[in-house]
Amino acid sequence: MTIDWRKEVEARREDLMKDLFDLLRVPSVREDDKASEDAPVGPGPKAALLKFLEIGERDGFLTKNVDNYAGHIEYGSGDETLGVFGHVDVVPVGSGWDSEPFEPEIRDNRIYARGASDDKGPTMAAYYALKIIKELELPVSKRTRVIIGTDEESEWKCMDHYLTVEEKPDFGFSPDAEFPIINGEKGNTTILVQVAGKNEGTLRLISFNSGQRANMVPDLAEAVVEVSGDVSAFSKEYEEYLKDSPVTGELSADGSKVTIKLFGTAAHGAMPAKGINAGTYLANFLSFYDFSGPAKDFVTIVADYIHGDTEGKKFGVNHVDDIMGDVTMNAGVFAFDEGKDNNTITLNFRYPKGTSEEEIAKAIEEKVATTSAKVILTEGGKGPHYVSPEDPLVKTLLSVYEEHTGLKGHEQVIGGGTFGRLLERGVAYGAMFPDSIDTMHQKNEFISEDDLINATVIYADAIYRLIK
Repeated sequence: MTIDWRKEVEARREDLMKDLFDLLRVPSVREDDKASEDAPVGPGPKAALLKFLEIGERDGFLTKNVDNYAGHIEYGSGDETLGVFGHVDVVPVGSGWDSEPFEPEIRDNRIYARGASDDKGPTMAAYYALKIIKELELPVSKRTRVIIGTDEESEWKCMDHYLTVEEKPDFGFSPDAEFPIINGEKGNTTILVQVAGKNEGTLRLISFNSGQRANMVPDLAEAVVEVSGDVSAFSKEYEEYLKDSPVTGELSADGSKVTIKLFGTAAHGAMPAKGINAGTYLANFLSFYDFSGPAKDFVTIVADYIHGDTEGKKFGVNHVDDIMGDVTMNAGVFAFDEGKDNNTITLNFRYPKGTSEEEIAKAIEEKVATTSAKVILTEGGKGPHYVSPEDPLVKTLLSVYEEHTGLKGHEQVIGGGTFGRLLERGVAYGAMFPDSIDTMHQKNEFISEDDLINATVIYADAIYRLIK
C-alpha cells in the first residue's frame, strides 16, 4: 500500500495551522510565583497542556492528564510503545520583538510566535502525523503516545513526575531539535558561583542583574553603581568602551548614583558562541574600576574567567571528545544586590563523554579559591546520552529523512538537551532542516510554513514505519 503522505498533510494544512495558532496564543512561560498544587509550574504551561489534550480528545484519541505536569495522546495497541516527546512550555519572551510574541503572525511564509519552533510547532506536526495514521485507519502493531511536557525549558519536573506514574515507552523520539537526527546529547549541568554583597570601598556596586534562564544567553544587563568622583568622566569611559565592543548601551545618573544598561544578543544556551552575552560585557567594563570585597570578586570572576570564553578554557574545564565534541559554557543569569549574601553567577555547562559535572565544579572551585566565592553544583544534572547509528530506530528515521529530502542522513551530537534522552533508545528528530534558520530562545522566533509541512510529512511516514 502506497500512501501519499504529502497529499494527506496538505489536505489538513488549514486545520493544522488553526490548532497551532490556538496553542501559540497561550502564554506558557513557567511562573514559580504562580505555581500551585493544581498548576505545578504555573497557569500558563497548564493551560497549554489542557489545550493540547482538548485537541486530542476532539479528534477521538485516548487522552490522559497526569496531574497537570504532563499528559499524553494515545493511539493503537500492542506490546511495545513508541513515545513521541514534545513540550508546550516556552522560555521567557525577552526584548526586541517585531510582533506580539503570543499573537502568532505570518510574514514571508514564516510563523512568528514564542514557541513556534520550540516546541509547539514541531509537537503539533508530530500530533498531526499520528492523526493522519488514525484517520486513514492504517494497521498498526504498537501503541503510540504523543507525550506533552510542561517544564522542558527548566527542570523537567513534568517528565520526572510523568515517568513515576506512567510506564516508560520502549523507544521513541523528540521533535525538538533538527534533522537528519540527533542521536547524541552532551551532559547538562548548572553550577552556581555565589558571593556576598558587601562593598568595602568608596566605589559601590549596588546591584547587577542580567539574564532570565540558565539556558539563554542574556541580551540585557543592568547595574547600579555609586560613583566617587566625576560622573561625566565615568560616562565618557563607558561610551568609549561601547565603541570598541559589539554591544550597545546607555547610562543615566541621579547624583552620584549611576544606572548602566548594556544590550547584547540572545541565543540558546547550548550554543553560547552564537550570542553576545550582555552580562559578561557589562562586568568586563566594571572590572576596570576599583571595587573591593565580595563586590569586586563578583565582577572580577566574570571578567577574568567567563567573559569571551564559551568553552570553559579559563576555568580549565575545556575537554573534547572525538564523537561528542567539546565543552560549552553559558553564563545565563547574574544577580547581585549589595544587601544579600547569596549573589549568584549561574553557569550552564554542556559536556561530552570523558569529563563530569563533579570535575567541572572542582576545577572552578580551584580557580576561585582565593576569592570569597563558593561553588554550588545544583541537582538535576544529566549525563551524556548516545544511541548507536546501528540501532534500528536510528536507521529507520534516517531512511525516511533521506527518501523525503533527497539528502544524505548522518548522526549528530548536540549540546542541547531534549526529551529524547529520557529513553535508552531515544533520539531527537527534527523539526529544523539543515537550511533552517535557528531562532530558538531568541527574539522573533519563527518556524517556516514549509518546514512545518515538510516535518509533518516526515513524521507521518516515520511513525507509521515504526508502529506498523
